[in-house]
Amino acid sequence: MNGTLVALAAIFSQLSLLAFGGGNTILPEMQRQVVEIHHWMPATEFTALFALAQAAPGPNMMVVPLVGWHVAGWAGLLVASLAKFGPSSAVTMLVLHGWERFRDRPWRRYVQQGMMPVTAGLVAASALLISQASNRSALQWGITAACAALAWRTRLHPLWLLAGGALAGLAGAWL
Repeated sequence: MNGTLVALAAIFSQLSLLAFGGGNTILPEMQRQVVEIHHWMPATEFTALFALAQAAPGPNMMVVPLVGWHVAGWAGLLVASLAKFGPSSAVTMLVLHGWERFRDRPWRRYVQQGMMPVTAGLVAASALLISQASNRSALQWGITAACAALAWRTRLHPLWLLAGGALAGLAGAWL
């Protein structure tokens, strides 16, 4: 158990410092560590935990405590959460003051503009990873594509998309 807690702390503290542009950018690496390297759960279970976390209110990285709890119970939940949210919070607090001092500098805008496509690519990779692990039929791929298009082109609240996807899945099961 102690080795598992140490592994959780090591993985999530490293991921914490790699999560530029939001937590979803680290999903591919989190999935690789949890599913492929440590074999703590199959990809479908990881995807189910991610879906549950997305449906719950709160930060989009609620999957971290769920993974920790699944792997090592309450101790795992606590260790994974502290490891994921502690280092990045500390770095943010330290860097924020200096970053704000350079608010009007052209190089700051260039850095931010350069990070935007990288962040978009990381989020797209996360979406593809989750889609590949969860979609098993043409109907599921269709639901994924429809939800992506609606999220992109409308201001529909994500809960409506989740409800619509659930209803489409139920309807598909009865057909």
